[in-house]
Amino acid sequence: MEDLLIRFLVGGTFVSIFAVFGDLLRPKSFAGLFGAAPSIALATLGLAFWKHGGDYAAIEGRSMMIGALGLVVCSFIVCQLTVRFQTTALSATFIALLAWLGIALGLQQLLVGHG
Repeated sequence: MEDLLIRFLVGGTFVSIFAVFGDLLRPKSFAGLFGAAPSIALATLGLAFWKHGGDYAAIEGRSMMIGALGLVVCSFIVCQLTVRFQTTALSATFIALLAWLGIALGLQQLLVGHG
């Protein structure tokens, strides 16, 4: 329960800070980018570092970067399939999620033992 409370407080603080940055930047569509994901990631990494140390937090951070790279590729594929090839959003998302899974698992296999 203590972990959840710490994550809530730290995450909420970072959400507020990033929301201010989002309001200051142009275009306003960046506000959503700065709202949730970076703040929750920072709270999670801080908690991991505090409870388990730097090595554990480094693995968590690497995992987040692999997931983010997969998300970038997934988003690109969805855009290409829906705009260029006129597929439905549901089918494009399903195909792109398979690519995300492949990228995440593939990069995990490449990086195991190299951290």
